[in-house]
Amino acid sequence: MLREYTCIMCPKGCDMTAELDDKGTLLSVTGHTCKKGEEYVIQELTDPRRNIATSVLIEGGEIPLVSVRLTSAIPKDRIFDAMEVIKKVKVKAPVEVGQVIIQNILELDSDVVITKKVGIV
Repeated sequence: MLREYTCIMCPKGCDMTAELDDKGTLLSVTGHTCKKGEEYVIQELTDPRRNIATSVLIEGGEIPLVSVRLTSAIPKDRIFDAMEVIKKVKVKAPVEVGQVIIQNILELDSDVVITKKVGIV
């Protein structure tokens, strides 16, 4: 069986093909131009992970929302659970880049941090 992937590890976006046997065991990966591509396919097959970038409400800020992201990727199947937690958060201005607003979200070894400085109105 063949599965197609587009690598997201660098701007090249290599189109890769993974060959799997009948039991789903990886036989080969082709189309990648660096080691990261092969590692990406292996991770997608064994433990797919994603990062989240979103925004949360901010009280008393120059703007109504502030951007946030995770400090590391989490299992793909936990994204909606993480978003349920994040969307309940409201922070008070001022905030700084890198400020942790949720520590160790869902015990997944990833923090939610502010990505934009916002001052007080």
